[in-house]
Amino acid sequence: MTTKPPTSLRIGIDLGGTKTEAVLMAADSSLLAVERLPTPFTDYDGQVATIAALVRRMEQHAGRTGLPVGIGHPGAMLPATGLLQNANSTILNDRPLQRDIEAALGRPVRMANDANCFAVSEAADGAGAGASCVFAVILGTGVGGGIVIDGKLRTGPNGIGGEWGHNALPWPRPEWGEVPGPPHWDGQHGVVESYLSGTGLAADHLRVTGLALRGEQIVAAAAAGEQDAEASMARYEHRLARALAAAINILDPDVVVLGGGLSRVARLYRNVPALWGQWIFTKTIHTRLLPAAHGDSSGVRGAAWLWPS
Repeated sequence: MTTKPPTSLRIGIDLGGTKTEAVLMAADSSLLAVERLPTPFTDYDGQVATIAALVRRMEQHAGRTGLPVGIGHPGAMLPATGLLQNANSTILNDRPLQRDIEAALGRPVRMANDANCFAVSEAADGAGAGASCVFAVILGTGVGGGIVIDGKLRTGPNGIGGEWGHNALPWPRPEWGEVPGPPHWDGQHGVVESYLSGTGLAADHLRVTGLALRGEQIVAAAAAGEQDAEASMARYEHRLARALAAAINILDPDVVVLGGGLSRVARLYRNVPALWGQWIFTKTIHTRLLPAAHGDSSGVRGAAWLWPS
C-alpha cells in the first residue's frame, strides 16, 4: 500500500445507515464538492457500488482520477483478518469491506470507523486542533469514541480504541436503577451506551415517568421547565460526568470533543464539567469539554483526513 497520496486533493466517504456522503477536500481542508446517495442498507454489493459511484463523481469534479480515498464505516475492523465486526448495518459484519472496495476502485483506500473519523477531523482542524491528546465522543443513536494522540489516531491491536460506550457505567447509583442496569444488545447490563445514547435517554425517561418521549423532546421539555424532563436531564448529565471522568482518569486528554445529536445540548458544556471533578483524580482539572467545530460534517471530513495533505 502506498504511504503518500499522489495529489493534495483527497476524497472522503462516510458510509451511513441511510445515506452515504462523499466530499472532495483540498489541501487547506476546504470542501470543493459534496454529494450524497441513499445507502442500500440490506445490500452489501450495493453499498460497495455506491461508494465506487461516489468516488467517480468526486473525481469528475476534480477533473482527475486516482485520488486518495478515505472511508468512514460503522463497526470495527479486525486488524488480523480485515473483517468488520459490531456494525449496526449488520450486512457488513464478517465482510472484507476494504478489500472489496479496493478491488472495485483498483487502488488502495484507507478506512476507519465513523467515531475515529470524527476524532481525526476534530483533532486536525476542529475543536481539538493543536491539542496533544483528543478524546472525541459521539452521543447519538449509539455512543462511540476515538482517540488522537500527537496527531495520530489510536486504534490499537484489536481495532477498538476509544470504544468507551461498551464499558460499564462507573460509580453506579442503585437508587437510580443502575444496578445491574438496563440490558444492552451485546448481552451486558448497565453499559455507558445504554444510558448516554439518544435512545438511552428516552428509555430512562420512560422507566422513571412512564412517558414515551424522544431525546430531543425531553431536552425541549426540560428547557421549558417541565420537572420530570429536567430530572431526566440531570440524571443524564450526572452519568455523562461519571463516564467521562473515568476516561479522563485513564487518558488525561487535553480536550474532550462531543459530536452526535446530543452534543447540541448547550447545557452539557456547563453542567458536566461542574460535576466531573467528584471522580477525577486531581483537584485541578484542565481538560476542556467542547462541541465539535465541524458538526455533522466532521465524520466525512475525517475520512478524507486519513490521507495527510
